[in-house]
Amino acid sequence: MPEIPILMPQLGESIAEATVVKLNIAAGDTVQADQEVIEVETNKATMEVTTLCGGKVLRILAEEGETYPVGTTLGILDVSEEEALRTGVSPVEEAPAPAVSESVHDANPATDGMMAPPPMPDKVQPSIQGLPVPAGTKGAHYISPRMRARMDELGLQGADISAITGSGAGGRVTVEDLESFLSYISEWPASKASPMRLAVADAMRRSWSRPLATVCLPVNIDKLLAYRSEQDPRPPLTLYILCAFAKALAAEPTSAGFLIGEKIVHPRAFDIGVAVQVDDGVLVPVVREVDQKTVSQLHNEYMELVQSARERRLPDEAIGGGIATVTNFGTFGLKWGTPIPLPSETLILGVGAGIKRPTWSEESQSFIPSTEADLVLTFDHRVVDGGDAGKLLNRVAGLLGQPEML
Repeated sequence: MPEIPILMPQLGESIAEATVVKLNIAAGDTVQADQEVIEVETNKATMEVTTLCGGKVLRILAEEGETYPVGTTLGILDVSEEEALRTGVSPVEEAPAPAVSESVHDANPATDGMMAPPPMPDKVQPSIQGLPVPAGTKGAHYISPRMRARMDELGLQGADISAITGSGAGGRVTVEDLESFLSYISEWPASKASPMRLAVADAMRRSWSRPLATVCLPVNIDKLLAYRSEQDPRPPLTLYILCAFAKALAAEPTSAGFLIGEKIVHPRAFDIGVAVQVDDGVLVPVVREVDQKTVSQLHNEYMELVQSARERRLPDEAIGGGIATVTNFGTFGLKWGTPIPLPSETLILGVGAGIKRPTWSEESQSFIPSTEADLVLTFDHRVVDGGDAGKLLNRVAGLLGQPEML
């Protein structure tokens, strides 16, 4: 009776191979046409390999956990003549025999002219060239089910293996590569990451799953500094930034929306967080309804929240629910940075250190010294475009130029 192969199908335009996750059949089983017999996984989804026709399973050539290219024979079915004709697929015994080198014929002349057995499936072997996994992209982006299971056992994320050079197809990192790397660093000095450090790492990993973009606007802060110096008590510069940011967002709230499916959800209140550096991490207490209050009204509340954050004793009402964050990395002498918004927020506004720079004065027709600080805005580009980000920064700059209005 004809023997029909169970082939690894083309599972998508960009898919060159797939990993066998589960074998749902065994030798001797009887199967029907279009029966789901093998579960495979690509870099995009888990799918099923089905039979072309009904028959009896003669052999299973695939192994669970192994990866095979499209077109590989995963198993052999023994089918009737009618079923074979219906499929239109050449039976295995009619397929052309694979090329055999002369040295093989010389070693065993009795095999000359005989039909070669069906070839065993080609497992993807590590090589410099490798197969594209999937086609058109780097193999290092694909994590096999076996590799993913081992990473789950070790509590590793995809970013944790980015330093490992892969020996698999297309540069993919294999379990063997991972174990070798872990053995290599086993004697290195190490310390256990604190819960806060792990929380920050998790938040930043989730944040970076979005298309983030950053724009910058230098702002003259001489007037702001002069006005601030006259106040008693003297408010922190960050508080002015916080108020200006909230009022600018209130004037155009769509910039603070976040994308959920096909909807942009707009803020119901302008609650803004402020990043506070603490030991081994950052806490972000949230100041509520900032746009409704002045700097003087917020001063005591702001100072108490910052102090509570430094002591790691934030009240429940100051945790979470912010629509954006302000971070003043200028306090560390940094002129510029690329802040990353929290996963639940679309925006984060950073401010750099004030720097004396020469500024052209039309009035005196000469360069005069002025203090400038860079306002740096990072945003989710799915929600905010560069033009809207620029308008938002200019609104913030305009408000900082009128500190008495804050």
